[in-house]
Amino acid sequence: MAKTPAKRKPRADAERNRARILEVAKGAFTKSGAEASLDEIAREAGVGPGTLYRHFPTRDALLEAVYRTEVEKLASAGQELALRLSPPEALRSWLLLFVDYIAAKKIIAPALSTLVQCHPKVVEASRTQIHDAIQSLVRRAVESGDIRTDLDPIDLLSAIVGVAHVPAIPDWQQCARRLVDILIAGSRPVK
Repeated sequence: MAKTPAKRKPRADAERNRARILEVAKGAFTKSGAEASLDEIAREAGVGPGTLYRHFPTRDALLEAVYRTEVEKLASAGQELALRLSPPEALRSWLLLFVDYIAAKKIIAPALSTLVQCHPKVVEASRTQIHDAIQSLVRRAVESGDIRTDLDPIDLLSAIVGVAHVPAIPDWQQCARRLVDILIAGSRPVK
């Protein structure tokens, strides 16, 4: 019986190349949408087209990786913020990051529509990561006594997403940032 070789960890330079490609691709998709030039992305990342295609064989694979990476950054930020900030300040800081995430997602929305249609499990997994992050932050703030016990974490997300999708608000991000402070203040326990 042949033994399957263990999968090797990618080399450090390959990981750096992948990370650079993802960062450049995020900017390119934000600027130009789903049709951003993959050759231009490779050039700006300082790699050849072959390196880009070795990591991401298709445009959809690159777009999916950019999306996943942004969601993972947002989800892990919750844990990092909880380690260094008070419970309500960690929640507030994470909600401000969520505003930035929504802004980036809105810009690349046309490119993401393919992902949503073709890979609904990716989108669902991302939603779960975001929900888990905010639920953990809210639970911590409730346990510390800084946030009321009847707060539903999803209500906070819904309020911010709602502001982001009102077409009459030209500078919705500023409005959403103010809303974060209002939400935090309104979530304090009544004394």
